[in-house]
Parts: sequence; structure tokens; C-alpha cells
Amino acid sequence: MDTILKPLYYAVSWIIVQFHSFFSLIFDPNSGAAWGLSIVSLVVLIRICLIPLFVKQIKATRNMQALQPKMKAIQERYKSDKQRQSEEMMKLYKESGTNPLSSCLPILAQSPFFISLYQVLSHIAQNKTVGVIDPALLASAQKAHIFGAPLAAKFMDSASKIQALGASVTDVRVVTVIMIVLMSASQFYTQRQLMTKNVDLTVKTPFMQQQKMLMYVFPVMFAVFGINFPVGVLVYWLTTNVWTMGQQMYVIRRNPTPGSKAFTERQERLRASGKLVESPAEIEAKKAAEEARQNRQQPKRQTKAKRQTGAAAPTGAARNRTRASSSSGDAAASQDSAATQDDKGKGGTPAKGGAASGSRNTKSGQRKGQQRPKHPSKK
Repeated sequence: MDTILKPLYYAVSWIIVQFHSFFSLIFDPNSGAAWGLSIVSLVVLIRICLIPLFVKQIKATRNMQALQPKMKAIQERYKSDKQRQSEEMMKLYKESGTNPLSSCLPILAQSPFFISLYQVLSHIAQNKTVGVIDPALLASAQKAHIFGAPLAAKFMDSASKIQALGASVTDVRVVTVIMIVLMSASQFYTQRQLMTKNVDLTVKTPFMQQQKMLMYVFPVMFAVFGINFPVGVLVYWLTTNVWTMGQQMYVIRRNPTPGSKAFTERQERLRASGKLVESPAEIEAKKAAEEARQNRQQPKRQTKAKRQTGAAAPTGAARNRTRASSSSGDAAASQDSAATQDDKGKGGTPAKGGAASGSRNTKSGQRKGQQRPKHPSKK
């Protein structure tokens, strides 16, 4: 690793030394301000050089969001044929001119510089010269402290190692914990800002779920790995996170994704300042939609007493109908009995149909009303 990245060791150490020479004109050459600002300046220089890659990252991310519905359709269509699914995905990327790796370019481009800075600071902690840092600069860097923590100290370092750098364990651990928390919080806020403001909310895609997962995964990763980073590397990573957060805020405000919350807010700002003029048709359509929304009447919610009264009324009515039916049936049965006795008194034969009908009505209690007995059959 040292053999491959040795040229970068020289490049990173040379840039830091040049910035250190400049800040030594203002601050003490052995102070943490001179060396810390040199690391911050290294980050700013690298991020300025990476702006073209950041622009490509934004375009790639938006293209990926636009392709998510088509990608989902391909996955559903060829879910049993993984090879064909991969071929169709590559074809889709080629037709749209999208490279999935473009969204990772800034991170990939920073990685060699990050590793090189880590190795340079590790050499300083081990009292070894590296790159263009000679013994005099090495001694100066070892004396540099940021809020009492040496640039080359780590959270997990032993007490003897920290004391050799001229600091206490408490100072180093307090400073490293605060910087790790700030580093994780800035990463979380950056990702959350992207998810809540610069995503097209009209399209629900798996890409949004992935971004939401990364919003929680990245801060945890920084917290876990941060305890093994030297203070100087924590300065580097905290600075690059703050730069990313500010850069993203600028992009979201000036060039948001269409359909996102930030895009709506930007349209409102332009409309309020008179820079965005809508066509008469759009104005009329919005006015009609607003009038329809205001005129729409919502059903009134009934109180509990009214709901209970409404439920009890049908029950009482049904009970009254049942009683009326029973009374009607009894009346019909009485009339049938009277008619039968009449017929017997006259010497006639009672009608079978009438007696059976009256009996059925009496037993079942059906609401058929009063039925007249049939006329006796002629002999």
C-alpha cells in the first residue's frame, strides 16, 4: 500500500506544508491553528477540484430517479431470468446515458487523498518522516494540539502513547467524541435534506428506500470508524461533510429536482419576485381548483347521542311492527275460529284452507295482515 500511494504521500504532505508556511505568518508555527487550518485548506482545495464530479453526481442521481419506474418494470418482467434482467438494465443505462457509478465519483475520488492523509498523520504519531515532512516539521506537527488533543492522537490510543504526545487521555477522548458526533450529525442532516426536499415525491421508487436507509447507515459507520481516526483525519472528514452540506443546500435552493418540495418553494419565490410569469390558462386552472376545494362540503360528524338515538329508533320501530303483526295474527285467528263455529252451527263443513292459513299465520307471526276464510265448498 505504501509503495502504491507513496506519490500521493508526497503530494498531500507538500500541500499541507505549503499551507502551513502561509498560516505560520499569522499563527505560531507549532500551534494547532496553523496545522489544523492547513488540513482544512487541503480539504477545500480538493473539493474545489471535485466540483465537476459533483455536477456529474447530481445529474446521475436525477437520471437514476427518473429511471426507477422503468427499472422496476424490467425487474418485474424478468424476475425469473437474472441474466436477461441485467442485459435490459445495461441497455436502459446506455440508451439514457446514465452511469450508476457517477453518483459515487466524489467519494471515490476523495478516497486516495483520505488514505494518504491518514498515513501521513500515522507516520507523525510514530515519529517517522513522510513525504516532504522533515524532522523539523515532524517535531512541529507533534506539538500541534487542537483544543488540547494532538493531531496524531486517536480515541483508542493508550495513555502512555497520548502522554508521549504531550496530552491527557481525557482531553483526547472528549475532543474526538465531540468531533465524531458532529461528523455523524452533519452526514445525517445532509442525507435527510436530500430525502425531504430534493426528491420527486410524486414517484415512489426503491431508490428512495435505498437513500432513506443510507441516511441512517452512514452516520453509524462514521461513529464506528471514527474512534480509529487520528484527530487530524477527523478534522479533514468533518470539514468535507460541512462542505458537502453547504454545497448541497446551494444546489437544492438554486437548482432543485422537478416535482420536489424544494422545486415548489423555488417556484413560489420566483412567482413572488415577479420572475416567473404563468400563462392565463394555468392561472384559471389553479383558480378553478381552489374554488372547487373551498365549495366542497364535508359531511358533518354526528355526536354520540345522535348516533345512539338513530340506532335505537329502527329497533323500536321493528319491535312495534312485530307487536302489530302478532296482534294482526291473533285477530285473524279469532275470526277464523268464529267462522268455523258459525259453519258448525249452520251444519256446514269448515274450510280446510282457511283453518290452515289462520294456523300458519298464528304460529309464524308473519306480517301478512288479516285473511278472510274461504267460502265452504258446495256439496
